Amino acid sequence: MRINRITPACRELASGLQFPEGPIALPDGSVIVVEMRRQTLSRVTPGGQVEIVAELGGGPNGAALGPDGRIYVTNNGGPGWIVDTQGNSLPVGSADDNHGGSIQRVEPRTGKVETLYDRCDGRPIGAPNDLVFDDHGGFWFTDFGQYSADGGADASADSGGVYYARADGSRIERKIFPLDHPNGIGLSPDGKRMYVAETPTARCLAYDLEAPGALAAGAGPFGDRGGDNGHVLAALRGHQFFDSLAVDGAGHVCVATIVPGAVSDIWPDGSRVDQYLLPDPIVTNVCFGGWALSTAFAQRSTPVRQLLGVGASAFVQVIHVDRRRRLPPKITAPLELWPVPVTTLVQMLRTIFAPGSGRAPSQRYS
Repeated sequence: MRINRITPACRELASGLQFPEGPIALPDGSVIVVEMRRQTLSRVTPGGQVEIVAELGGGPNGAALGPDGRIYVTNNGGPGWIVDTQGNSLPVGSADDNHGGSIQRVEPRTGKVETLYDRCDGRPIGAPNDLVFDDHGGFWFTDFGQYSADGGADASADSGGVYYARADGSRIERKIFPLDHPNGIGLSPDGKRMYVAETPTARCLAYDLEAPGALAAGAGPFGDRGGDNGHVLAALRGHQFFDSLAVDGAGHVCVATIVPGAVSDIWPDGSRVDQYLLPDPIVTNVCFGGWALSTAFAQRSTPVRQLLGVGASAFVQVIHVDRRRRLPPKITAPLELWPVPVTTLVQMLRTIFAPGSGRAPSQRYS
């Protein structure tokens, strides 16, 4: 698999956000985000102002615009927070007052919030992370970990999975279990394939769909009951961690990638990856908007200000690079581009995901 590394033009849209996640680009040029630390659904205007849309509580982790015009939020229940001497916050483990994971629905005009789902088959949902709607009134979402909060015998505290649910609240099913901390999730333009990114493994998994909410039958190793056709589309080597993802109009899977600080553009056949490098090692989310969906909006959430000498959280607009243009020469040492102690960052991430660390990994990253 070939990897090309590109440094695109970008500019900051807004700063001072409190661990932003789940961007939604709107036609008017504004961007909806959740702020995990502030526990809100917020709107970033084209001019960079931040407006509170709704108070969510817990740990809002992802967001998507539903077919009814309301905004659906994956809420992990609330992480614990470590705050350094300069006021930068890092989510770690689970808060003492964590109320459990849920799917919330928000009326953006009034700010009214309701809980759509907080259980599946009578068991609490673990830590919902990211979601994507299909064209049939349903959505897929990832559970980053701790699926069985009541200690069920068939679940591991370190495992996550994938669910399918209806937007009207009538149906929720666990479809894939277990996975290794699944994070970003997306659908191909034709809706016939689903992509899931695992954080600690930096794997992008692909699953064919045979009907709305139905995985195609197969012999893949990732299925919950009887197997499925899941396979690894791409897996990055070295110290890299996948976060959220978005699929563009050409079917490329674009995954926010921590440590190199990039959006990894995985080609549909998995043969090539283009990494668009951003000036921050912790790039957590990406979405598309603007004319012909040609602009990528990426979020960065550096937890320690002195790593880059910039604000703890910011929102970045990345100008999309036309793939028809000739690519620049390959950059062979991307980690050296950042004035960051990468070994320290990697050790921190490895410690968080290490077995027996005493931390609940399900709330660590979006």
